Amino acid sequence: MFIKAPSGRKRLNVLGALNAITHQLIMVTNESYINADSVCELLSKIVECSSGVPITVILDNARYQKCAKVKELALKLGIKLLFLPTYSPNLNLIERVWKFVKRKVLYSKYYEEFSDFKSAITGCLEKSDLIHKNELDTLLTLNFQTFKKAYIVSG
Repeated sequence: MFIKAPSGRKRLNVLGALNAITHQLIMVTNESYINADSVCELLSKIVECSSGVPITVILDNARYQKCAKVKELALKLGIKLLFLPTYSPNLNLIERVWKFVKRKVLYSKYYEEFSDFKSAITGCLEKSDLIHKNELDTLLTLNFQTFKKAYIVSG
Protein backbone atom coordinates (compact mmCIF):
# COMPACT_ATOMS: atom_id res chain seq x y z
CA MET A 1 0.00 0.00 0.00
CA PHE A 2 1.31 3.43 -0.91
CA ILE A 3 0.30 6.53 1.00
CA LYS A 4 0.79 9.97 -0.47
CA ALA A 5 3.24 12.10 1.44
CA PRO A 6 4.01 15.77 1.04
CA SER A 7 7.24 16.85 -0.54
CA GLY A 8 9.13 19.94 0.41
CA ARG A 9 10.27 21.28 3.71
CA LYS A 10 7.49 23.48 5.07
CA ARG A 11 7.03 23.16 8.79
CA LEU A 12 4.58 24.25 11.42
CA ASN A 13 6.07 24.71 14.87
CA VAL A 14 3.80 24.73 17.88
CA LEU A 15 5.05 25.70 21.32
CA GLY A 16 2.41 25.12 23.93
CA ALA A 17 1.69 25.51 27.61
CA LEU A 18 -0.99 23.51 29.35
CA ASN A 19 -2.64 24.38 32.65
CA ALA A 20 -2.37 21.09 34.54
CA ILE A 21 -5.63 21.70 36.42
CA THR A 22 -7.99 23.40 33.93
CA HIS A 23 -6.38 21.95 30.78
CA GLN A 24 -6.39 25.39 29.15
CA LEU A 25 -3.95 25.37 26.26
CA ILE A 26 -1.91 28.45 25.35
CA MET A 27 0.20 28.25 22.22
CA VAL A 28 2.57 30.06 19.92
CA THR A 29 2.95 28.91 16.32
CA ASN A 30 5.31 29.82 13.53
CA GLU A 31 6.66 28.42 10.28
CA SER A 32 10.34 29.10 10.91
CA TYR A 33 11.99 27.93 14.14
CA ILE A 34 11.26 27.71 17.82
CA ASN A 35 13.83 29.78 19.69
CA ALA A 36 14.21 31.93 22.81
CA ASP A 37 11.96 34.61 21.31
CA SER A 38 9.19 32.03 20.85
CA VAL A 39 9.53 30.93 24.47
CA CYS A 40 9.43 34.56 25.62
CA GLU A 41 6.29 35.14 23.57
CA LEU A 42 4.69 32.09 25.19
CA LEU A 43 5.63 33.25 28.70
CA SER A 44 4.05 36.64 28.00
CA LYS A 45 0.85 34.97 26.76
CA ILE A 46 0.73 32.80 29.87
CA VAL A 47 0.87 35.88 32.11
CA GLU A 48 -1.85 37.60 30.04
CA CYS A 49 -4.14 34.59 30.56
CA SER A 50 -3.42 34.17 34.26
CA SER A 51 -5.45 35.75 36.99
CA GLY A 52 -2.60 36.79 39.22
CA VAL A 53 -1.95 33.36 40.67
CA PRO A 54 1.65 32.12 41.03
CA ILE A 55 2.87 30.51 37.81
CA THR A 56 5.32 27.64 37.44
CA VAL A 57 6.20 26.59 33.91
CA ILE A 58 7.62 23.11 33.50
CA LEU A 59 10.09 22.84 30.63
CA ASP A 60 12.30 20.23 29.09
CA ASN A 61 15.98 20.94 28.63
CA ALA A 62 16.03 22.57 25.21
CA ARG A 63 18.87 25.07 25.00
CA TYR A 64 16.59 27.91 23.89
CA GLN A 65 14.46 27.39 27.04
CA LYS A 66 17.41 27.63 29.42
CA CYS A 67 19.07 30.72 27.96
CA ALA A 68 19.57 33.96 29.88
CA LYS A 69 16.94 35.84 27.84
CA VAL A 70 14.18 33.40 28.86
CA LYS A 71 15.31 33.24 32.49
CA GLU A 72 15.44 37.05 32.74
CA LEU A 73 11.94 37.48 31.29
CA ALA A 74 10.55 34.77 33.56
CA LEU A 75 12.04 36.53 36.58
CA LYS A 76 10.62 39.88 35.42
CA LEU A 77 7.15 38.33 34.89
CA GLY A 78 7.23 36.46 38.21
CA ILE A 79 7.24 33.02 36.58
CA LYS A 80 9.11 30.16 38.18
CA LEU A 81 10.82 27.88 35.65
CA LEU A 82 11.11 24.21 36.53
CA PHE A 83 13.25 22.06 34.27
CA LEU A 84 12.51 18.34 33.93
CA PRO A 85 15.29 15.78 34.05
CA THR A 86 16.81 15.00 30.67
CA TYR A 87 14.91 12.44 28.55
CA SER A 88 11.75 12.41 30.67
CA PRO A 89 8.84 13.21 28.32
CA ASN A 90 6.67 10.92 30.47
CA LEU A 91 6.67 13.70 33.09
CA ASN A 92 5.48 16.40 30.69
CA LEU A 93 1.70 16.70 30.19
CA ILE A 94 2.07 18.66 26.95
CA GLU A 95 3.64 15.57 25.35
CA ARG A 96 0.29 13.83 25.81
CA VAL A 97 -1.40 16.69 23.93
CA TRP A 98 1.05 16.38 21.03
CA LYS A 99 0.46 12.63 20.85
CA PHE A 100 -3.31 13.22 20.83
CA VAL A 101 -3.05 15.80 18.02
CA LYS A 102 -0.88 13.49 15.92
CA ARG A 103 -3.43 10.69 16.32
CA LYS A 104 -6.39 12.92 15.45
CA VAL A 105 -4.88 14.94 12.63
CA LEU A 106 -1.80 13.28 11.16
CA TYR A 107 -1.98 9.50 11.28
CA SER A 108 -2.92 8.07 7.86
CA LYS A 109 -3.97 11.47 6.54
CA TYR A 110 -2.66 13.37 3.56
CA TYR A 111 -3.04 17.09 3.08
CA GLU A 112 -2.64 18.31 -0.48
CA GLU A 113 -1.85 21.86 0.64
CA PHE A 114 0.25 23.07 3.55
CA SER A 115 -2.55 25.47 4.50
CA ASP A 116 -4.89 22.48 4.99
CA PHE A 117 -2.29 20.73 7.14
CA LYS A 118 -1.80 23.87 9.22
CA SER A 119 -5.55 24.42 9.61
CA ALA A 120 -6.09 20.83 10.73
CA ILE A 121 -3.48 21.09 13.48
CA THR A 122 -4.39 24.55 14.73
CA GLY A 123 -8.10 23.71 14.49
CA CYS A 124 -7.65 20.60 16.62
CA LEU A 125 -5.68 22.55 19.23
CA GLU A 126 -8.03 25.53 19.28
CA LYS A 127 -11.04 23.23 19.77
CA SER A 128 -9.34 21.13 22.43
CA ASP A 129 -11.46 22.62 25.21
CA LEU A 130 -14.71 22.17 23.25
CA ILE A 131 -14.87 19.20 20.89
CA HIS A 132 -12.05 17.12 22.38
CA LYS A 133 -12.48 18.04 26.05
CA ASN A 134 -13.70 14.64 27.30
CA GLU A 135 -11.00 12.72 25.46
CA LEU A 136 -8.26 15.05 26.63
CA ASP A 137 -9.49 15.04 30.22
CA THR A 138 -8.89 11.28 30.35
CA LEU A 139 -5.35 11.73 28.97
CA LEU A 140 -4.34 14.74 31.03
CA THR A 141 -4.51 13.24 34.49
CA LEU A 142 -1.79 13.88 37.02
CA ASN A 143 -0.84 10.20 37.03
CA PHE A 144 2.77 9.85 35.95
CA GLN A 145 4.94 6.84 35.38
CA THR A 146 7.59 6.69 38.07
CA PHE A 147 10.21 4.15 39.02
CA LYS A 148 10.24 4.25 42.82
CA LYS A 149 11.18 0.60 43.24
CA ALA A 150 13.48 0.28 40.25
CA TYR A 151 16.49 -1.97 40.59
CA ILE A 152 19.50 -1.77 38.35
CA VAL A 153 20.86 -5.13 37.37
CA SER A 154 24.29 -5.20 35.82
CA GLY A 155 25.64 -8.19 34.03
